[in-house]
Amino acid sequence: MNKKELIESIADAADISKADAEKALNGTLATIAETLKKGDKVTLVGFGTFSVSKREARTGRNPQTGKAIDIPARNIVKFKAGSKLSDAVN
Repeated sequence: MNKKELIESIADAADISKADAEKALNGTLATIAETLKKGDKVTLVGFGTFSVSKREARTGRNPQTGKAIDIPARNIVKFKAGSKLSDAVN
């Protein structure tokens, strides 16, 4: 499912226009991104938890040349599925 199909599904489920569903989805995604950028967690009970984790700088290897390269530190986003989502999938 892509974003367009998700918007159509939201519009049908909530009985709203596709434009309103797109605004709601974009607003939700922007809010999640802003919250994670601040370093906070986003917990949607039953669905899952989005969080940010710090990955330290490290040394890696270029697979083509075998030469050592420095990989900078960065923040990564993690998602842990909630029980209801896990149960729905299994």
